[in-house]
Amino acid sequence: MGHIEDRWFKEVIGDDKKKRQVRTSRYGKGLRYRVRYIAPDGSERSKSFPDRAKKAAETFLNGIETDKNRGSYVDPAAGKTPFDEFAESWLRTHRFDESTRWPVRLRVRKHIISYFGKRAIASIQPSTVRAWDAGLIEKRLAANTRAVLFAHLSGILTAAVDDGLILKNPCAAKSVKAPTPNVPRVTPWTAGTVVAVREKIRLRYRPVVDVGAGCGARLGEIAGISPDDFDFDGGWLHIRRQVKRVGRKLVFGLPKNDTERRVPLPDSVARSVKAYMKEFPPVAVTLPWEDPVHGDPVTVSLVLTTTHFKPLRGDVLAATAWHPALRGAGVEPGRANGVHALRHFYASALLDVGESVKAVAEWLGHANAAFTLRVYAHLMPDSPKRARRALDRLLNPPEHPDGPATAQSGS
Repeated sequence: MGHIEDRWFKEVIGDDKKKRQVRTSRYGKGLRYRVRYIAPDGSERSKSFPDRAKKAAETFLNGIETDKNRGSYVDPAAGKTPFDEFAESWLRTHRFDESTRWPVRLRVRKHIISYFGKRAIASIQPSTVRAWDAGLIEKRLAANTRAVLFAHLSGILTAAVDDGLILKNPCAAKSVKAPTPNVPRVTPWTAGTVVAVREKIRLRYRPVVDVGAGCGARLGEIAGISPDDFDFDGGWLHIRRQVKRVGRKLVFGLPKNDTERRVPLPDSVARSVKAYMKEFPPVAVTLPWEDPVHGDPVTVSLVLTTTHFKPLRGDVLAATAWHPALRGAGVEPGRANGVHALRHFYASALLDVGESVKAVAEWLGHANAAFTLRVYAHLMPDSPKRARRALDRLLNPPEHPDGPATAQSGS
C-alpha cells in the first residue's frame, strides 16, 4: 500500500511519552505532501502536492490503488513522453508495406508531428484531436487525406496505450468524429470501350487488357504473373505476387492486403494468354522481395515484360502504350481512365449478372465485402427487380397460378 508523507511536519514522542507534530527543516518550502507508492513493476513512484491539498493527495493515492487492482494502472511519468519522440519510434517500428513506408513517414511528419510536437503524450485530449482536425479542414485538405492522417494518429496513440503511456486513445472518444472518406462514384466502361482499347493497344501489352478486364487483376499483379500461375485445365488464375515500386526501385511482393487469391479464368482470356506466350515467350526476371535493400532476390518467369525485357512499370506503360491506345479508341486519358478502369468493368459486369458481392470482393482481392459494396452498390440498380422475379418464381410457380395465398386458404 502507498502512503502520504507530510514533509513540513514530523511526529515525535516527547518526554511525557505523548506524540506531537513538530516542524521539519522543510517547513514552508516546496510542495508539502508527497504520495509514495509501489508501481506494478516493483519500482517506487511518487507525486507531490502543495499545502492545503491533502485531500487531492488522498484522492490520487486511492485512484492509483484502484487502478492497480483493476489492472489499468498507467505510470503518470510515462505520459510525459514527448509526442514527437514516440511518433518517430512508431514510424521506425510499425510494420508497413515497404512501398508505403516513405509516403507514410512524410505525411506523419508534415501533418501530425509538426502539430503535436513535443507536448506530453498524456496531455493530448479529445479536444486536442478535434482542434487538430479542424486545422486540417482550414488547410483545405481533402476528406480522404484527413481520413488517412486520422488513422495514422489513432495508430500512434493506440500504440501509446499498448505501451502503458496513456490509458485511453483520445481518437476513440465519442466526441471525436473520424473523417469520412469520399468514395468516388465509379462509371464503368462499356464492353465496347474495352474492346476498342484492346484493339488499339500495342500487341506486346494486350494481356493488360485481357487479364485486367477478364480477371479483375491490378496492374502490379498483372506485371507479376507467371505462366505457372495459370491453371488452364481447372480454369483458374492464381494471383500470388505483384511488381511494385519502393522509392525508385522495383520489387516483387505479395498482392495488396498481403493475401494471395485465385480468380476464375475465362476461356477467352486463357486462349489469348496462350497465344500471347507463343509469340512473346516469358522472361525470367530477378528482383528483391519486398525490400529493395534487404529483400532476398527472387527469380520469376514473367508473362509480361517491356520491349527491353524488364518488369512492367506503370509510368512506362502509360506513356508508351496505354495513353496512345485510349486516344486511338476515342477515350480521354485521365485518372478515371487508368488501367484500374478495367477492374471497375470486371466488377460491374459480374454484379450486373447477379454475382454475389462477397464473391466479387474475394476475386478483386478486397479486404472485405463492405468496401466492395460501398464502391459498386450504385451499379446494382436491377437488384430489386431480380429479387421480385426470384420470389415470384418461388412463391407463384406455374402449377399454382394464383400464388401462395391460394394454397394457404385451401389448407
